[in-house]
Amino acid sequence: MVTAAPASARPATPAWLVVAGQELRDLWLGRALPMMLAFSVLLGVTTYLVATNQALNFLEQREAVNLTLQIGVAVGALVTLLGAADAVSGERERGTLETLLLAPASRRALVVGKGLAALSIWLAAFVLTIPYVWFIGRGIGLVDVAVLAGFFVGSLLALFLVGLGLLISALSGTNRLSLSISLFVLLALYAPNQMPTGAQQGWAGDLLLRIDPFSAGLHYLGRRVVDAYSVGQGASWLLSPLIAAILAPVAALGAAARISLRAGDRP
Repeated sequence: MVTAAPASARPATPAWLVVAGQELRDLWLGRALPMMLAFSVLLGVTTYLVATNQALNFLEQREAVNLTLQIGVAVGALVTLLGAADAVSGERERGTLETLLLAPASRRALVVGKGLAALSIWLAAFVLTIPYVWFIGRGIGLVDVAVLAGFFVGSLLALFLVGLGLLISALSGTNRLSLSISLFVLLALYAPNQMPTGAQQGWAGDLLLRIDPFSAGLHYLGRRVVDAYSVGQGASWLLSPLIAAILAPVAALGAAARISLRAGDRP
């Protein structure tokens, strides 16, 4: 007969998991829901314009799916970055960081827990994107390809931006500074993708697009959806998003040791 182990013998819940649970509650009972509402409205308006506006009828159906998917991925990554950028500097500004630092959890556990909570914003944003992609792409056998490609590319970009946001948040003195720097960096990352087509075709433009994780990821997504590339075709475009998705979280974990009640102070 098997008897239950005494409570003292049961493994304790990992600190990062406790932090993630608490952060998820705070996030989704607060600022995440309004962001998701605004995100849904944006996708709804985009889908309506693509489906009904005569000015957009020149778009082929594949291009329309790609447009909707890229907006979902790009804006979903944006709100994920905003959630991560508030994680540490927001706690410091609201005066609640001291309580977290006194908790029986390492600073790295705090960063991991907050990072997982921020990633939940991306997952929710992508789930909201799926019905719009299905509505635009139904009937052409493209929905599965678009959803899988969008989830993979978007997850790489979300990991990169969560790590970047946590790094900026940990080192920023104020929440406003953290959010401002994060938005500036995001605009800088998105700018190469908006270059004229002629500039993108030169060797310098091509190199810039490949180095920039955001532009490279969206470029690969467009080739996969619009040009019907196979998974392996153009996979070199995923190199910079993959590297960024690894390095940014590692850098955020490295900066965790510097988290203190005042930015710049040694813990």
